[in-house]
Amino acid sequence: MVRKLLTGSLIAALMAGAAGADTLREALVSAYQTNPTLTAQRQTLEATDATVAIAKAAGRPQVSGTVGLNRDISQTGVLSTGGKGPSLTAGVTVSYPLFNGGRVRNEVRAAETRVEAGRATLSAVEGDVFTNAVSAYMDVIRDRAIVELNQNNVKVLQTNLDATRDRYQIGDLTRTDVAQSEARLQLGFAQLATAQGNAAASEATYRQVIGHPPGDLALPPPLPPLPATADEAVRIALADNPDLVAINRQEIAAGYDVNVVKASRLPTLSAQANGSYAANLAGNAPAGFPNTGTQTSVGLGASIPIFQGGLPAARIRQAQAQQGQLREQVVGTERAVVQQTRAAFFNYEAAQQAIQAQTVAVQANELALEGNRAEQSVGTRTIIEVLNAEQDLLNSQVALVTAKRNAYVAGFQLLNAMGQAQAQDLGLDGGPLYDPLGNYRRVANNWNDWVTDPAHVPGATRTVSPQEMPANPVVVPQIIPALDNPAPPASTVVTPVPTGPGIPPPPASTSSQPGH
Repeated sequence: MVRKLLTGSLIAALMAGAAGADTLREALVSAYQTNPTLTAQRQTLEATDATVAIAKAAGRPQVSGTVGLNRDISQTGVLSTGGKGPSLTAGVTVSYPLFNGGRVRNEVRAAETRVEAGRATLSAVEGDVFTNAVSAYMDVIRDRAIVELNQNNVKVLQTNLDATRDRYQIGDLTRTDVAQSEARLQLGFAQLATAQGNAAASEATYRQVIGHPPGDLALPPPLPPLPATADEAVRIALADNPDLVAINRQEIAAGYDVNVVKASRLPTLSAQANGSYAANLAGNAPAGFPNTGTQTSVGLGASIPIFQGGLPAARIRQAQAQQGQLREQVVGTERAVVQQTRAAFFNYEAAQQAIQAQTVAVQANELALEGNRAEQSVGTRTIIEVLNAEQDLLNSQVALVTAKRNAYVAGFQLLNAMGQAQAQDLGLDGGPLYDPLGNYRRVANNWNDWVTDPAHVPGATRTVSPQEMPANPVVVPQIIPALDNPAPPASTVVTPVPTGPGIPPPPASTSSQPGH
């Protein structure tokens, strides 16, 4: 019930909003459709699906045929038949395994259990990709906002320097005051350059995760209500975390593997039917002998292992050790899930407290700067005190923007740790969602030896622009010309998003430089 409430709140938040900019929902849809980590994991699951058919094939009838065309070179003595051929032989053998110690049954169960593990792993990868997408989205918003704050700071410092120089010319201030203003302006330029570099790096990460450079980004929707306590969050995570589900299924499959190896010590029984045909194509068989003949037979074949040099025991110990390893990893994964959940919960709480504190700090620093400027104009404050007040205000504004980013990312990380950040939880409607059962239904019970799939066409999009393409690229497929339009694919349903936790919007000057 808690999962449904959280999921419903998140879907409602993502579906609401305001138009005019790329939204977080659009970014998640793009990542879902084109991120290579996610598309590759889908192929990994499809490969795992095929192991079920491979395991089932060992318990089905096997049919084989033989054809031979022979001519004798020489015949002497009792081997002389009076003719050297040519002769034609053909045969068909049908075999059906009746008993194999339970090997096939356990192989099928192991394969089916690993498919379940593969589906859980795919869900985990989805959550991780979406978490990276949210982090990349929020990093761009944060860093663009910090660039804008530093640009405004440089403008203020330039105005301060101009005013200080004017007052120095009339003898109201000293050369020291001018030097202090100049130094602080250069510091502002350095901070702005660092902020612009961070913004460019964040845009490059966005381009990697989402699949295209960022345009103007809308503020994200509010997160759904999160658990009130860390213990409650851990309880949800231990029930729904896909990494924990995946490793648990892997351990169960390893138990079936042990049974498969144990079957190697047991007898096997199979039924066989054979049919053969032989013909003397030269038609010169000795008198009284026909030129053609057929033979059919049926029977049972049993194989009873008596001594195998200790091989079965060694393989059983190996399989048991591998199962034991997975059992230890189950505990390790559980520990990791608890740690990730509690860390995300407390990071979110800390960021919320930081937002409150930094909001008060910004207001206080604004008031302090206003007072310092007023008092400096009447001579009771120095230039350096005004400059320090301006720097304090900038620092608190940057800290507030950073805290808001950290709160949103930590909240989404908490959702991911609780197993509630997959595609179905987010309600993405930019096209049909990937159905992990569709391929399984298609391949798991296949009997046809000759059916194949067409060569795979990558679903992931490249992020190389034509300007970046070298003369002799290592990767040669044609560049997908989607980089010039950072909008999501045409199939995406564009749904606006409301203003979120109050992070300042990105400046227009930086949005026009998407980091090609």
